[in-house]
Amino acid sequence: MADPYFFGYGSLVNAATHDFSDPRPARLKGWRRAWRHTDLREVAFLTAIPDPQTEIEGMIAHVPGGDWDKLDEREWAYDRVPATDSVTHFVKHEIEIAVYAVPAHRHQPPSRAYPILLSYLDVVVQGYLREFGREGAERFFTTTDGWDAPILNDRAAPRYPRHQKLRAEETGFVDDRLAAIGARIVEGA
Repeated sequence: MADPYFFGYGSLVNAATHDFSDPRPARLKGWRRAWRHTDLREVAFLTAIPDPQTEIEGMIAHVPGGDWDKLDEREWAYDRVPATDSVTHFVKHEIEIAVYAVPAHRHQPPSRAYPILLSYLDVVVQGYLREFGREGAERFFTTTDGWDAPILNDRAAPRYPRHQKLRAEETGFVDDRLAAIGARIVEGA
């Protein structure tokens, strides 16, 4: 029987946000990331959307005991989608991989009413910087859609429940990339 693993492409790349064992770099072919919102949450969040021309980096990690309940609870706004055949990884034994994605009919582009939280983006980019270096973090930006959405600067009072403290160079990288793509930062708490 194959061991259950998940493919994380957002905050799950940042090992400081979870305690799943054996996280390893991997690539998911045929998908890209997008900032979206649903009526299930007050802010925009990342989802994976099918795109046959794109491959994204992320992390796979083992689901302890095959118990998906803890991860399903964390990722409650998503559907768990089988992805084993689309993931390139270096695990030597047989594994079964799932990716979490919001079905297309349930999400919409972000808006001022549903902004991207800077505290959430910081966590995601911190994970990419640590796991894939600057080049990997750059690829995160280029393989993610929805950068025209407003980004709520909540760093002073983070709203993202798993926010992390960034080092100055990590914050600088995020701010530089957002400036380079012309992101619209809105102030708020």
